[in-house]
Amino acid sequence: MWRLKDVAHGNDKQTNAALIREKLLKLDGRIPGMMTIEVGLDFSRTDSSCDVILYSEFIDRNALAQYQINPEHEALKPFIGEAIQERRIVDYEVG
Repeated sequence: MWRLKDVAHGNDKQTNAALIREKLLKLDGRIPGMMTIEVGLDFSRTDSSCDVILYSEFIDRNALAQYQINPEHEALKPFIGEAIQERRIVDYEVG
């Protein structure tokens, strides 16, 4: 989950949220071991909400580790990193 800066890349927060969503969804079907990817944009805009959430499922921990260093994923990090003010993650296994 990310909270975005009010302005980054010359765009407002809503524009950057949409761009982040678009860029992440382009990874669908392109990352070995990734089973699911969803990107949601917040509509509540409360003080406690984040702006963007990424939900993804991988076949195992190794696939997640490989995703982290995948060149297509790595290429997105500078854009996302410049746009965010706060990041929260939870990596977990079901069962």
